[in-house]
Amino acid sequence: MFPINSSIFKAYDIRGIYKSDFNEELAYLLGLAFVELRKSDPDYIPGQSLKIAVGQDMRLSSPALKTELLRGLAAAGAEAVDLGLVATPTLYFAVGHYKYDGGIMISASHNPKEWNGFKLVRAQGVPVSGETGINFLRDKIMSGELTPAVTAGLISENNETTTAATKYTLSCVPTGKIKPFKIVVDTANGMGATYITPLFAKLPFKLIPLNFELDGSFPAHEADPLKEANLAQLQAAVKTNTADLGIAIDGDGDRLFFIDNEGGIINPTITRGLLAKLFLADQPGAKMGYDVRPGQITVDLIKEGGGQPVLTHVGHSLIKEQMIKENIYFAGESSGHFYWQGEAGCFEYPGVIILKMLLALSLSGQTAADFIRPYNKYFASGEINREVGDKDAVMEKIITAYPDGQLSRLDGVTITYPTFWFNVRGANTEPKIRLNLEAIDPETMAAKRDEVLKLIV
Repeated sequence: MFPINSSIFKAYDIRGIYKSDFNEELAYLLGLAFVELRKSDPDYIPGQSLKIAVGQDMRLSSPALKTELLRGLAAAGAEAVDLGLVATPTLYFAVGHYKYDGGIMISASHNPKEWNGFKLVRAQGVPVSGETGINFLRDKIMSGELTPAVTAGLISENNETTTAATKYTLSCVPTGKIKPFKIVVDTANGMGATYITPLFAKLPFKLIPLNFELDGSFPAHEADPLKEANLAQLQAAVKTNTADLGIAIDGDGDRLFFIDNEGGIINPTITRGLLAKLFLADQPGAKMGYDVRPGQITVDLIKEGGGQPVLTHVGHSLIKEQMIKENIYFAGESSGHFYWQGEAGCFEYPGVIILKMLLALSLSGQTAADFIRPYNKYFASGEINREVGDKDAVMEKIITAYPDGQLSRLDGVTITYPTFWFNVRGANTEPKIRLNLEAIDPETMAAKRDEVLKLIV
């Protein structure tokens, strides 16, 4: 057996370096273990035949991993449905839309080309996180005791998922109210191209595509729009082409960043707040989620729209689980993930998110830069990481230093004062503390940022 690095089993997914941390054998064993997981769930009816969908991204190792994953699922007695090359949200959509019993996406999202991994969901796209299944899968796989079923299942294909997802996306937004914009989209040679191309073909936009060729070696730049360096090509193209908007998409197609017509990056906390107002028009008074990393403008806009702001964890699996449990209609992360309780389940619907943003811009009657400008009213430190010896001790030291602030322990420690607010949380797999601080003016931000950093040692 190939020596599997158990650290690849993380809080939100399974992810590591291919041929170093794992190989194809893991994919086969994951197929066996995932069927066992689903059969252990309360909703499983004994004797029920399970259908599990499998999607893959364009990484060079994905085809080999898919072959073995499909084989493992079938060997466990399930019907393994091969969706082919799809974006991660399209895999989620397929699971809900076609009423599959679960799904596995082969992808390492925005990680470098040497990486690969698996995102897992139950029926209706319900996420599998560390505590709700990934630890179970880890223990089963590492035990070396998994065996095939007496009767093997089938391997089938479904090549219609992207078409069905496009049709659904168009039904969710009144596209007749959206202006015929000129839009530059950079998919970083990743899976976003698989849904942008068919969606924009149905709309009166002038699409200027950047890096649409699927290429797991990422020849243009990293597929992580959270790093500003990876947005430079898009920003330049927006200005060169006098475009109305730019859109950057990460490697597996589930994160979005927007660029205004002047080449400026639209802060995801603003995007999240504007989207919340639009979703509140669909469901007045609904709960709207925002993660613990500071983004006060989101809260302002949710309240302005008559919604209920709800603080959430960081991380796609944890947020979606919280949304389902607490009936949160829409939520967004500072990292560019935006989630919605749509018809097929609770997950990222990037096509719907893009059309909603274009609708907001159309209704404003302004350029993107002019529309966004009034919302840039708070000043953020960005995420700052510091290595520490004892994460818990640092957290308690910070709490002691700010005794009169409003305290939340939802995900790390969040402390709020009238003029500044911040979150500190520990990294999942590293001895690091992450600080995110925001304030009403740059001077307060800088002073309080440095003040808190002195405690993170």
